[in-house]
Order: sequence, then structure tokens, then C-alpha cells
Amino acid sequence: MSYTALYRKWRSRDFDDLVGQDAITRSFKNQVSHDRIGHAYLFCGTRGTGKTSLAKILARAVNCLNPKDGNPCNECENCKAILSNTSINVYEMDAASNNKVDDIRLIREQVEYPPVGMRYKVYIIDEVHMLTESAHNAFLKTLEEPPEYAIFILATTEPNALPITILSRCQRYDFRRIPAEVIADRLRHIVEEEQIAIEEEAIHYIARMGDGSMRDAVSLLDQCASYDFQQEISYEDALKVLGAVDTAVFSDLISALRQKNIQAVMENIATVLEQGKELSQYVSDLLNYFRNMMLAKSVKNLQGLVDLSEDNKNRLLKDAESMPMEEILRGIRLLSELLQQFRYANQKRVLLETCLMKLAYPETEGTADALAQRMQELEEELRRGVRIMDSSIQAEGTKTS
Repeated sequence: MSYTALYRKWRSRDFDDLVGQDAITRSFKNQVSHDRIGHAYLFCGTRGTGKTSLAKILARAVNCLNPKDGNPCNECENCKAILSNTSINVYEMDAASNNKVDDIRLIREQVEYPPVGMRYKVYIIDEVHMLTESAHNAFLKTLEEPPEYAIFILATTEPNALPITILSRCQRYDFRRIPAEVIADRLRHIVEEEQIAIEEEAIHYIARMGDGSMRDAVSLLDQCASYDFQQEISYEDALKVLGAVDTAVFSDLISALRQKNIQAVMENIATVLEQGKELSQYVSDLLNYFRNMMLAKSVKNLQGLVDLSEDNKNRLLKDAESMPMEEILRGIRLLSELLQQFRYANQKRVLLETCLMKLAYPETEGTADALAQRMQELEEELRRGVRIMDSSIQAEGTKTS
């Protein structure tokens, strides 16, 4: 039998199994239990937060022969047919690739026929914002007055791109990003069931890398699990497999920037490239490190805000103490702009080196935060007793002598 990816194998099978969206799952359990099913739903949220999973659970729950507290039993013939994607009563369409009027016309023709062997026909349309304007218009009448046996579930990552005429005809549910700790709990359950040996620190790192997406996190776990089947997956293994950078590298970089040691800065970048890391990931992780320093300087308790080991947290606190808040905020701005530039750049290394040079030498920028950082550096030099002399005065004195 062929291998099944973990994110497919561990897709939620009932409302209770869908984690991180408690308010939404409770609402749908009550709707199914009290037979108060709407005819059109809009699921909004970032990728991997459970929109499609919930749509499929709802399709089974409303057609289940033996529902249990609003949940599908997943054992009856209707549930099995939907689970195996063999039911003609549940229609899934990806609007990213089927976004024309003809695709909507096909749905309008199908919806005229009642379900076969089930109570409801369920239409799940993913990335519905990708439909063309004419397709949206063709869909309106059917969405507003569908047959009593039809349920439409629209899913999108960009609800603002939908016309108001679609939004006003649907019950809207916003799926929030799943907290890293909730993702970590789910990963622990999966590794226990799958008998995957992995360090706790690696689980936390994978959960954070999922960035609020359960599917992304489980896929990353699957990727790490394939690294070595014979030994425990360490935090360093996770970094290596996912192409990420250890926190210590960023701490060394911060130290080099504060000392204006450009050679050490360039060697830091070279080391990362030699290890085969992706520069976009490097900059993204560095931006996150600056964000953590900002929090370390702003709040007393970092518990739940920063996902780091105790050693790395102590290193972070030391770096945050050494760098003024103005400089941290400037770094966040420069790195955010750099990530935007990376989308269209061919010479990413040059852009990164230029960005770090600006961080080390604020006088190369004329922005307000750069001038503020420069003034602060001059004040520090004055406090240390270093003599500050204007370059034009220095030049004049040299010429006179």
C-alpha cells in the first residue's frame, strides 16, 4: 500500500477533532443537532486552519444516518461514501482553476436534481474569490434561492476580494490562526501514534514554523520524520531539514552589527550560504529575532510570546539589552522592506549585504529613525570621552599644518 502523507492521514474526522476553532465547531454541532442548517456558508481564513476539513465534516454530519451529538459517525454508508470521495451528492470545486461562467453553469444544472440516497447535496467551492466577475454574477441567483436540499460552502483566503452581493448571502465564519501551543499538542499526539522519536524542542520549533497553519506544521513534521527513521529527531536536525538558522547565528550577527565588524557580518552570511540555507528564510528568521528583541525590551514576562529554549532566551535578553529600541525598530523596518524586495530580486545576497550595512551605519540613510540612531551613537561616544570633530574642521586643520 502506498504511503499516505501525515496531513491527509490525520485530517480531522469530526467537529471535536478539529482543534483551534472551538467557537466555530461548537456552532456547527448545535446547528446539526437542532436541524437548523443554513443554505450558504462562507469560511474565511489563512491556509491550513481547517476550512476545507470543516466543510467535509459538515457534509458528512448533515447526511449521517447515525449522528452523535452533532458529529458524523463516520461508519455508516453515507459517511463512508463521502470519506472515500465516491458520493455524487458532495461536489468539490477549486475555483482557482475552474473560475469561468461555464463552471458555475454546470453547478446550476446539477443543483436542479435532488440528492440520491442522502438528505442534502453539498457544494464545496474552494478559493471562491478566484471566480471571474461574470461567474460571480451567474452564481448569485442560485446562491440566494437554492433548493431546500442544497448547501453551499464557500472557502476563501481573501474575503475582501469577494463582491458584497456574495458576502451578504452567506453566513460568514472567520477561522483564526491556530496558536503554536495548540499545534504542538496536536503534533505530540501524532508522533505518539506514529511512533516518531523527536525532541520536545524540535516539536515546538515545527509548531512555530507552521505559522498558525496546522496543515503546514504536520507537513513539516512529515518532512523531518523522513530525515532519519533510526534515531531521535533533534532540534538541530529540524533546523537542518527545514533550511532554518539557529538562534546563535543571529546573536553573533547582532554582536557584529553593534561593533560595526563588517567582516564578521559578511562571514555570517557566507556561513549560512555554505550550509545551503535559503536567504529568504534567513531574513524571515532574522526579522523574527528582531521582533523577539522588541518584545524582550517591552514586556517583563516573555512566556507564551517567545518560543525559545532557556539558553536562547538568555542570549536574546542580552542582545535586546545591548541594542536601543530605536535601532531594533529600524532593523524591523529594513528587514520587512528587504523581504518585499526579495520577491522580484535576482541578487538577493547583494540586497541582504546592503541592508545589513545600513543597519551598521545609520549615516548611510536619511530617514528619521536612522538619524535618531546616529545621534544616540554620538551621545554614547561623548559619554565614553571620545572626541567628536567635524570632518571639514579635521581637513582644514590638516591643510594648515
